[in-house]
Amino acid sequence: MDDEKIVELFWERSESAITETAAKYARYCHRISYNILGNNEDADECVNDTYLGAWDSMPPHKPFRLSTFLGKITRNISLNRYKNYNAEKRGFGQTALTLSELEECIPANNNVGEAADEMVLVEAINKFLLSMEKEKRKAFIRRYWYLCSIKSIAEQHGISESKTASMLFRMRKELRTYLEKEGIYI
Repeated sequence: MDDEKIVELFWERSESAITETAAKYARYCHRISYNILGNNEDADECVNDTYLGAWDSMPPHKPFRLSTFLGKITRNISLNRYKNYNAEKRGFGQTALTLSELEECIPANNNVGEAADEMVLVEAINKFLLSMEKEKRKAFIRRYWYLCSIKSIAEQHGISESKTASMLFRMRKELRTYLEKEGIYI
């Protein structure tokens, strides 16, 4: 079933919306969650919570791209679960490492005033990524949005892990420089 019909089912409050969403996007959402949590059972729970989140969000939201909408819900739910694990000293996966890599180039939102500038930051990062060649952009997004391991990124791109790590390191430095030129400081 195509995405528009699935969204219509959500808006009609049809329970088949969940079934159709699961049939089309369960693996995609599970992969996002697993990359963050490193645990199949927790990833499955987050995927189920994603369906509930989509149910609660539609209406009033009508997503332009359902896969992105579901991916964002899954990612947020998984990151929240990760934070709970981390608080309990039970963290999984590469999430802490991956997020710490970005600390050197992206400022943290610590208060409401800083959160208001988040859209400016998002726009600047998007412009930066669009200026990159496609393969580098894909690697960056896989690492810092989907939280994939360096090993899996290297395998997908057919390069060594050290070359992948170096490429990502250089991209983070370039991002920091780009953000500073845009007036966004850490």
